[in-house]
Amino acid sequence: MSETSRRKLEHLDLVSKGSTEASESTLLEYVRLVHRASPLTDLSHVDLTKDFCGKELRAPLMITGMTGGHPEAERVNAQLAEVAERFGIALGVGSQRAGIESPSLARTYSVVREKAPSAFIVANLGAPQLGKGYGLREAVAAIDMIKADAIAVHFNPGQEAYQDEGDTDFSGVLAKLEELVEELSVPVIVKEVGTGLSREDVALLSSIGVKCFDVAGLGGTNWIKVEALRSAARHGGLPLRDPGPLADRWGNPTAVAVVEARAAAPWAYIVGSGGVRNGLDVAKVIALGADVAGFAAPALRALSKGPQGLTSFIEGLIYQLKTAIFMVGGTKVEDLWRSGLTIWGRLNEELKVRGIDVERYILTSRLEPLLWRNKLAV
Repeated sequence: MSETSRRKLEHLDLVSKGSTEASESTLLEYVRLVHRASPLTDLSHVDLTKDFCGKELRAPLMITGMTGGHPEAERVNAQLAEVAERFGIALGVGSQRAGIESPSLARTYSVVREKAPSAFIVANLGAPQLGKGYGLREAVAAIDMIKADAIAVHFNPGQEAYQDEGDTDFSGVLAKLEELVEELSVPVIVKEVGTGLSREDVALLSSIGVKCFDVAGLGGTNWIKVEALRSAARHGGLPLRDPGPLADRWGNPTAVAVVEARAAAPWAYIVGSGGVRNGLDVAKVIALGADVAGFAAPALRALSKGPQGLTSFIEGLIYQLKTAIFMVGGTKVEDLWRSGLTIWGRLNEELKVRGIDVERYILTSRLEPLLWRNKLAV
């Protein structure tokens, strides 16, 4: 077993067992959708279809990239794909470096397209690999491996800093990423892995043509903590590098990351992920400005009860989201951008410090994606 393949199995095991989530909050508890007791709509007429990066999803959900590169990951990816196909939602795979380096492992990724022939599938490469020589050829290989509709490039400096074998050289990545954006035939999604994108990140990456972002904010699975736990297990109980409070406190909380991303790129497609655990979380991240909501660890843990466990989990998310849209008086996903919204407490304070006019954002900025997309459509 290669070192990369072994690492994939260790990641799966740690995340599935839990205790890898940050103690810090997503700050979604400081978001409230205004309830309408007189919705004047019909729950049965709520339509969850949502455009995303040039395709249409039947519900605004994404199982974000988790795994691949180990024989056990093939089973997990197959089950995730079957459920994604059933519900018409998006699905990402984990970093495909293992499949590119060892073609014998390619099927641990390609199984997703076999099991989900019509779902929106997202390939995945790491930004550090771009800095170490990966480029257009490897990106095309990753896309072809799973017949992907888009490719994610994940930026994970915190994870790499605390991974025993981590690649911490991100110099030269921007030029390579710009080449991918210009040359690839599918959209490029820039994603974090749990410590969140910032307004500065999104503005910089937008300047080279990136149009899709997955904020992956603080408050869910924390990959600094994952790597510290993995290192401790390999070294007698103590990690090679102790992250201290960084394992729980470092990063941009999900609610902040969604608002900053939308403020920086009003026309972009945004995935709100990081600590999304239920349908109310889904409704909140979309109401804050995301197009779709993403989650990973909850899907993996639901699979501990088999595919039916994940099916039941997704059914719950979908019905909770439908009722939230209904109870704000809406009939479609975009109505969450028009809904009454309250932002208070620490989230309100952080956004103001970061230069966001919260009242203006609530009243007008959330609608800007519709205005931009209408212009582009014309």
